[in-house]
Amino acid sequence: MTFDVNQLDSFLLVGAAVTLLAILAVRATAIAGLPSLLLYLLMGVALGESGVGIVFDDVELAHALGFGALALILAEGGLTTSWRVVRPSMRLGVSLATIGVAVSVATIAVGAHFLLGLPWELAILLGAVTSPTDAAAVFSVLRVVPLPRRLTGALEAESGLNDAPTVVLVGLISTGALAEEGLATIGGIIVFELAVGALSGLVFGVGGAWVMRRIALPSSGLYPIAVLCLTLLAYGAAAAVHASGFAAVYVAALVLGNSELPHRVATRSFAEGVASLAQIGLFVMLGLLLSPARITAEIVGLALVAGLILTFVARPLSVLVSAIVRPMGRRDLAFISWAGLRGAVPIVLATIPLAEGVEGAERLFDIVFVMVVIYTLLTGPTLPLAARWLGVSQRSEPRGLDVEAAPLERIAADLLQVTISPNSRMHGVEVGELRLPKGASVAMVIRDGETLVPEKRTVLRHADDLLVVTPRKCREATEERLRQVSAGGRLAQWLGDDD
Repeated sequence: MTFDVNQLDSFLLVGAAVTLLAILAVRATAIAGLPSLLLYLLMGVALGESGVGIVFDDVELAHALGFGALALILAEGGLTTSWRVVRPSMRLGVSLATIGVAVSVATIAVGAHFLLGLPWELAILLGAVTSPTDAAAVFSVLRVVPLPRRLTGALEAESGLNDAPTVVLVGLISTGALAEEGLATIGGIIVFELAVGALSGLVFGVGGAWVMRRIALPSSGLYPIAVLCLTLLAYGAAAAVHASGFAAVYVAALVLGNSELPHRVATRSFAEGVASLAQIGLFVMLGLLLSPARITAEIVGLALVAGLILTFVARPLSVLVSAIVRPMGRRDLAFISWAGLRGAVPIVLATIPLAEGVEGAERLFDIVFVMVVIYTLLTGPTLPLAARWLGVSQRSEPRGLDVEAAPLERIAADLLQVTISPNSRMHGVEVGELRLPKGASVAMVIRDGETLVPEKRTVLRHADDLLVVTPRKCREATEERLRQVSAGGRLAQWLGDDD
């Protein structure tokens, strides 16, 4: 199949329009308290064969693109996660991502086999596919729910870690390895893949941070790209030795995101933008993959029962067992149980048996799709109410700050960095003698690696770095005044002449 310029034009037109609509839809879903993924999925369905008419049925391509998007989403999750916040809850997060997943898979598999009549292979696949929570769905809803750190840390750690073991498990079941090797061997394979993947992520994270602190790239915009590539390098290296790429990418991103790197804020903002684009593309693609004609009353009924088993039996039981490693109060455990949001991850995992040609995989995909939509609509909007009802919503407790890379945009101002060179006559000038335009000010002086908040009588020295805040309309005048003082000293242009 060839791809010409005309097709590219159409692709860019539709792609840009869909992406812009999806971005604008984020505001609507935030107001409604819904994860934006639901709207993206519905957009994909509307663009599909039963809507606009775009036909997409390449499950192998969907599988590959889904894994690529999940890698980017996990990289963003690691880069933006504060180790200080998740560290106290890491034991519980790891327990939920391992012990909790095992309990959930077993519970759902038993229920799906005996209550829904699914064969054991599909029943176990249903349990493995639907057990992991989704980082994108969890974060999008928890942003509007004020929670103590012990809860946000546990939920963030779980959603970042539980993709890796379930991806390995679903892959092994779909290829028939479970029937051939037995549970003990499969358990050993999972432990090996997770351990080597985490080790790969640690090596690339620590090594990458060391390199990034010691190189000087020609453009600040290259640093975010380099950091993101380091996380994907960890993914590829782990996958090359048949280890867990998802464990590698998350660990590498977590290490890099909590290291002292150049342009950290810009890196996080870039990662968030890339991950958002990946989420939009992923959810729209998964919506395209669904054929609404296959969604019968039987599929909806199976999805409802499977969702009931997951939400009210498997999830609470898995949380209760996982809490053995870090006991918590009943109210906390109840909220964690209710906050186990599913999203793109279960649907992406459902493409694995599709790509492997497992019998009944198409039916499984439809059940998982409907189940995710229904129970995200149920749990997502009710999380704030559940937090208040359980008494875990603590508005007086400090919450994370929303740090923006360019906060001065709100007041149309710029931040200038000025270095006083050895030949500059700004040496010996007091800050007050700079006589900057109205509204401009020296916010900070960096001297010998130390920061100094200047006063009017602070004397500037050679090699000082000044951070100057100026209204954008005065930027040229501010820059000109700084050049004048650098060339002529404190008496430069005393009368404000341009001569």
